[in-house]
Amino acid sequence: MKGAETKLTNYIEGRKNRFIIPVYQRNYDWKIENCKQLFDDLVKVIKENRKNHFFGSLVSVYEVSARTNEYLVIDGQQRLTTVSLLLLAMYNLIDRGLVVSKDPNLSKQIYEEYLVDKYQTDETRIKLKPIKNDHKAFVKLFEQENEHVKESNITINYNYFYERIQQNEISIDQLFDAIECLEIISITLDHDDNPQLIFESLNSTGLDLSEGDKIRNFVLMNLSAKEQEKYYTKYWNAIEEETKYDVSSFIRDYLSVKTQNLSSQKKIYYNFKEYVQSTTLLTEELLKDMLQYAKRYGILIGKSKIGNKAIDSSIYRLNRIETSVTRPFFLEVLRLFEEEKLSSQDVSNIFIETESYLFRRTICNIPTNALNKIFLSLNREIIRYENNDNNYLEKFRYALTSKKDSTRFPDDSEFIRDFMEKSVYQMNSKNKIYIFERFENNGTDEDKDIYRHCDDGTYSIEHIMPQNLTATWKIELGDEWEEIHEMWLHRVANLTLTAYNSKYSNYSFNEKKNMEHGFKDSGIRLNAFISKQDTWSLNELQNRNNVLMKQALNIWMRPVSTFKPITTQFDCYSLSDDFSLLKNRDIVKFSLTGDLQPVKTWAEMYLAVIRTLYSVEKSVIVQLATSTEGGYPASQFSFDKSIFIRSELIGDGVYVSTNSNTTNKLINLERLFKLYEFDPSDLLFYLKDNSNSSEGAN
Repeated sequence: MKGAETKLTNYIEGRKNRFIIPVYQRNYDWKIENCKQLFDDLVKVIKENRKNHFFGSLVSVYEVSARTNEYLVIDGQQRLTTVSLLLLAMYNLIDRGLVVSKDPNLSKQIYEEYLVDKYQTDETRIKLKPIKNDHKAFVKLFEQENEHVKESNITINYNYFYERIQQNEISIDQLFDAIECLEIISITLDHDDNPQLIFESLNSTGLDLSEGDKIRNFVLMNLSAKEQEKYYTKYWNAIEEETKYDVSSFIRDYLSVKTQNLSSQKKIYYNFKEYVQSTTLLTEELLKDMLQYAKRYGILIGKSKIGNKAIDSSIYRLNRIETSVTRPFFLEVLRLFEEEKLSSQDVSNIFIETESYLFRRTICNIPTNALNKIFLSLNREIIRYENNDNNYLEKFRYALTSKKDSTRFPDDSEFIRDFMEKSVYQMNSKNKIYIFERFENNGTDEDKDIYRHCDDGTYSIEHIMPQNLTATWKIELGDEWEEIHEMWLHRVANLTLTAYNSKYSNYSFNEKKNMEHGFKDSGIRLNAFISKQDTWSLNELQNRNNVLMKQALNIWMRPVSTFKPITTQFDCYSLSDDFSLLKNRDIVKFSLTGDLQPVKTWAEMYLAVIRTLYSVEKSVIVQLATSTEGGYPASQFSFDKSIFIRSELIGDGVYVSTNSNTTNKLINLERLFKLYEFDPSDLLFYLKDNSNSSEGAN
């Protein structure tokens, strides 16, 4: 094995050199965002007068044949293919007279040094040979445009470069100079090396850099050695410690606060780079801000405590029921607390009332898919009421209690109705334990460590009326024992905590109550009511249910707000909601990337969203437009507008049909979001109230 630093152009050039992508490699899968990043970097090379730009490593196996020098590329094929596409786009633009080079030989140099061996047969003339369909698409790029394979990622990225070069951010000569600044580590394997083992080692070890690792490198790499040491010790290491070394998750929430957008796990690094490049923060200012938020994040994940028992206890409980969706909002609440804009009592109320909001929704089986968006924008929603953070607690209460439908805060009647009928025993463990911990410890300073006792198996949930009834139990329950057992068995009224579950077995109620360590001897407050009963039948179940439901309304209170907004509020729904909720409603504005965009009709929203999706990643819609499959969403896109009754141009010759009602447009968007791996709850619609417009979803 031999490794050496070299220019990428030195690696590629040479008439006889040919680069083969082995069949065990994956298809070419760089997206436009990757190509954009490469081109942006090349522009910076010129504008910042850089001498070099590191472009990673290329690992290949050298094979000598009679007429060519073949290299099997086992690592780095994505970068090599992308640069080849860029060079081909440059050559074609010069050759067609669409851009002009000061160097009359540049076109010939690119073509003969980096793209083809003109002395070879057609089979081996092109120097790069991708795999399978990628090879076919690459070869077609050397022919007329009508021969191009439009749906191929190869073609889509080539077209991106073809269009981007014509924007003349830098000249074609400068672009070539920038490409010549790309440096690689070229690793060439000997015949004694096992390329398959090395390929597996490079790609299948599971040791890929995390998003947090990439961000650390991005932030620190261009600093001097002295600054790297200083900033790593002072800031980055502290950020890692505060976040319990899960920097990727922290930065996802940090970006949510800063950009009001939710980053997918795969795009945290990319979105962080975009954020940094959009700000004017110096490196130390950025790291200082990140560390401040990391310390708040550390409080939210239990790394440290705020020092207020009510707040710390609520945070602990929220972590036990795994409600990480609240963190972007709570990060801002803690910031306001540090800035002395909120009192500790305000913060305590916000946490506890958020806890109530989440729990009531769980009891009422309201889907959780809207929660990410709710807590992403909640702080901004509160601020926007009067464009300030005054009276924050009351505005927070108003914001939560004014929500409707899938975002609603269930009222007392809905909550109690569903709670009393809930099969609590069949809920997941985290929620069951949470319920009994709250019933046991709320309102007392003599609290018990319910979570620890449940975790170590000391406490368990006991059915007072057992799951398998004995003859004694049937007699005690009366003639309607079967109906009572079926209805009440798993409800909260028939459940309690005990450390002696195994001893209770199917004993009669009197035996469970009076035996050693029975209900009468229990030190658990939940068992006080039970210990005072002489029997356990329908009457006792109903009475205990009433007692618990009264406690529940006190524990999980629905707040009342004194705040009344001056501005008109619009109903808000998302693409994940039931479309029937949108029927005969006029849309006023929508939000997809965090910024509100006003629209007059659903059709206008539809086109705007599709164009946004297309700008994010063209390949998805291009492939739909070339698909021969029917049905949504493929049938709605085509390069041939004549097949549609009404249509609109999306871009690059792709048309979308507009001859459908609003419901079908929403169905199309819903399926597009799945293809893009976007969360449909990220698309928000703001609607007028009580509209009878025919434009509504129907």
